[in-house]
Amino acid sequence: MSEAAAKPKVRQSLFARVFGDLAQTFRWSFLPPLMVYLAAGVSRLTSVVGTFFVKEYLDLSAAFLAGLAFWAGLPWVLKMPLGHLVDLIWRWKALLVWLGAGVIAASLLIMYALVAETETMRAIMPLSAWYVLAMLLAPSGYVIQDVVADAMTVEAVPKTHPDGRALSEADEKALHTTMQTLGRFAILSGLVLVATINIAMFEGSEGLEAAARARLYARIFLIALCIPIISILGVLLAGFLGARGGDAVPFERSPQGKTKTARPSETGARPNWAILGGGLAFVVFSIAIGLGDPPFAQEIIFAGSMAVVLFLIRRLLRELPPKRARALIGTAAIIFVFRAVPLPGPGLGWFQIDVLGFDEQFLSVLALITSVLTLVGLILLRPMMARRSIVWIVVMLTLASALLALSNIGLVFGLDHWTAALTGGVVDARFIAILDTAAESPLGQIAMVPMLAWIARNAPDHLKATFFAVMASFTNLALSASSLTTRYANEILVVTRAQRDPTSGIVAVPADYAALGPLMIGVALVGFVAPLLAVLLVQGSRWRTTS
Repeated sequence: MSEAAAKPKVRQSLFARVFGDLAQTFRWSFLPPLMVYLAAGVSRLTSVVGTFFVKEYLDLSAAFLAGLAFWAGLPWVLKMPLGHLVDLIWRWKALLVWLGAGVIAASLLIMYALVAETETMRAIMPLSAWYVLAMLLAPSGYVIQDVVADAMTVEAVPKTHPDGRALSEADEKALHTTMQTLGRFAILSGLVLVATINIAMFEGSEGLEAAARARLYARIFLIALCIPIISILGVLLAGFLGARGGDAVPFERSPQGKTKTARPSETGARPNWAILGGGLAFVVFSIAIGLGDPPFAQEIIFAGSMAVVLFLIRRLLRELPPKRARALIGTAAIIFVFRAVPLPGPGLGWFQIDVLGFDEQFLSVLALITSVLTLVGLILLRPMMARRSIVWIVVMLTLASALLALSNIGLVFGLDHWTAALTGGVVDARFIAILDTAAESPLGQIAMVPMLAWIARNAPDHLKATFFAVMASFTNLALSASSLTTRYANEILVVTRAQRDPTSGIVAVPADYAALGPLMIGVALVGFVAPLLAVLLVQGSRWRTTS
């Protein structure tokens, strides 16, 4: 066969490898959880507005905002009792999605009122207190919905082929990877949608007066009320599919029409009072510490949360064979360290606004680039994620993140002035930011897919939602650790934004970004060394993992 004749076959094979099995394994029953994930992606509709609102309306430090991120992350630890609750009341899971939608709507309405009725809200309670309340309500609503969607995606993967043959371990891993990829795809599709909306809505916003800008912000918060509506439509679709197929989640069926996946309500799940009691103890403990506000309150809650989660993990490991249990410990430890490293904090965003001149529309453009390229990256790199181990992926992402951090560090130290002078103004700050965003886009979501697939594949059948939620809570605690270390870094190296009067525009507090460069260098070094050290320690121990 000639070389010319062989080329079309090569292209067809590549297309089939990347896209073919996505189409083959897709089921209409995937749509309900994907719609809940889509709503989570659309939630970023208010992210750009939120950044500018905090900067222009609230007198909150970078360290305080990093600490607030810690408190906002705590509801995700509640995936433990909520996941078990889903196992126990699976037939009524729609009620949890409705509850989450109500909480999300309340958060959005508070933010709308803060912008549209500022003085009225200030008369009732300080604006910062309203903002903190809204920031705590939002993740509470999303975690309630997320835990249901997680369990539905785990359940979506069949145990057998349509002809009744059992799936091999490799086939099951590939299917779970595909399902989790579709979940990330739904989230990122929401991000693409909202970034496009933001670009259109912020066109020409740089010349708006303060009052007109406030009206624009308020309009975006109102539009964001579509978020809970989307998740509720997912529940209604699940009911519709169930009515048509006789099952709430009609996944892959045999020729006789029997469902090939086990539902939590049919696998004999019984109340685990250790999990329910531990979750209740965590809630009471966190509220008591939060209201009492003792010294080191966040550290106390983190330590208590970690103790509860480790206790529950120890009990759940009894459900696994010893070899698989040890591998799970090693995998979770590596991912924990990878996600627990500190970040620069809000100071980098303030620097981009104050010094580099990035406005709302350009930040929306960056968000669109991130979302689109992450979607492409997830699809193109999915075969690699299905074949490679989590350890390999973590090492690759750590090295890539360290290299990409250099561009932002360079911007802080004036790299854009040098490159702009050499290129006649072409390679300026915005050009570098776009290149950095394009390269970095797929990294964060790539780290999530193999982890979710691993948990889904190894969770016991009768405790799918519970096991998934407890392990996800452990990895979410890593984000709380990241918030803590970010707060420490911002307390040591203080970054101050320019604070202006919202009405007059007069600068009340000048910006001070002298500490931003050392801050970014420090967090980049920790982000590079810590994950690689964790991989070396785990892979040299009895908990090494090859998954």
